[in-house]
Amino acid sequence: MKHDVNRHYDNGIDTDDSFNINNFRADSNELGFSGPTLEGNKNIQIINKVCDDDDDDDSNNIIASIYRYKFTQEFMDELYKFSKVHQYDDRAAFKEAWEEWVNEEEDLIEEETTRLHELGYDGDVLDKMFKSARYYFRKKSTVKPEPKQRRKYIGVHKELLETMDAHISRGLVNDDYKPSEGFNNFCINNVDSLKTEVARLLENDIDSDEIMNKIKKTYKNRYFMIINK
Repeated sequence: MKHDVNRHYDNGIDTDDSFNINNFRADSNELGFSGPTLEGNKNIQIINKVCDDDDDDDSNNIIASIYRYKFTQEFMDELYKFSKVHQYDDRAAFKEAWEEWVNEEEDLIEEETTRLHELGYDGDVLDKMFKSARYYFRKKSTVKPEPKQRRKYIGVHKELLETMDAHISRGLVNDDYKPSEGFNNFCINNVDSLKTEVARLLENDIDSDEIMNKIKKTYKNRYFMIINK
């Protein structure tokens, strides 16, 4: 049976009482996981980050705006060519060459300016183009960086996967189960397992942000795997 992922979830907790990370921190302190060692504190800090809500509409909107007002690839290619030809010009010579290029490429510039204005950009497009050419493309290296060696994939340990599966299966007994709230409940009730997994992943040179995302995504993936069996 498919479950409505948009419904509310209680699983034995008060649905009117939203998850409070401070309560989780207090619970972990009572269980003895806030000891004086740097490593222990780091693990708890990561677990706290894992269980915090990561939705950030404002930052998503900012990122979307940045990408919306980018130049087209065709225009960037032409701007890049100009910038590299005049890479070593002083400012006066660069600006003189820029004015000549603007006249020569009037149609291309007009097309790009119109496109950006239609997308909602209300700044000075020509100034944006000049600054991109002078301060970004002119200094951009033409040398391709050496490809990084792929790190061996480190997955979540089987024991934690089994713990997640059991928790999700219990939650699905309730028709109003919601995986995001289920994950918060999972964090509260599985501090031991999370602390062990965080320590193991840190030993494999995985940073705290990656650990946070890995555990969250794994829980959600296990949920969808179970409901689609």
